[in-house]
Amino acid sequence: MKLVDVHCHLNHESFKKDLPEVIEKIKKAGVVAVLVSGTNPESNKEVLALAKKYPLIKASLGIYPIDAIGLAQDEDGSHGQKGPIDLDAEFAFIEENLEYVTAIGEIGMDFHWADKEETHDQQAANFRKIIRFAIKVKKPIVIHTRKAEKECLDILEEEVQGKIPVDLHCFGGKKSLIRRAAELGFYCSVPPNIVRSHSFQTLVKIMPITQLLTETDAPYLSPVHGERNDSSNVPLTIQKIAEIKGLSEEKVADQIWKNYVKVFGNK
Repeated sequence: MKLVDVHCHLNHESFKKDLPEVIEKIKKAGVVAVLVSGTNPESNKEVLALAKKYPLIKASLGIYPIDAIGLAQDEDGSHGQKGPIDLDAEFAFIEENLEYVTAIGEIGMDFHWADKEETHDQQAANFRKIIRFAIKVKKPIVIHTRKAEKECLDILEEEVQGKIPVDLHCFGGKKSLIRRAAELGFYCSVPPNIVRSHSFQTLVKIMPITQLLTETDAPYLSPVHGERNDSSNVPLTIQKIAEIKGLSEEKVADQIWKNYVKVFGNK
């Protein structure tokens, strides 16, 4: 079986001391492709360096919505962007390194860390601009939708129109929004904490197997609360999807690999 993690953060501080060992652990688990997502100019440089060093790692260069508008870093200091991001400058950097870039993300909108009323217009404007850039460079997009699921779907429906593939990372929308995402032809990537998350289990029940992908969001969303997550936990997600869908693990893994190739290519 070929397994894939389409969204994680192996450049996170928690991996600094043992990343080579983690990479070997991931390989032994059968994971053959890992998309590491950047969030701002600094982390995009880190992701690019990892993709050049490790053939397993693919670069997904992103502009996290909170970083884009220059708000404070999140609770564990994993972003740390100081001031708003110059989108045009970051677009230029991405284009300069486009041969190493598999996807654009994570990008999107977030009303968990940002006040919706105060930041909606700016977040929406940034999101539209980044989507248009991704369409220009013909790259799939990985979407962050925290507490902004409907708003993101509204913009994606208007802007994308089938021009590039869309992966909704850790989508937390209600059932009607999951169905809408499926009807729009979008994909949803599922993390290993599906083993204890009823919301992700519901998502898998609703989304067709042909529109599912596996991710980890490592070091977050571990199958065991409080433990550091990494891409070697993808098999646990495969097992749970197989259980929910009533399919063999081999069939699930094979279909998700096909989905990955369709969305991101097989470089």
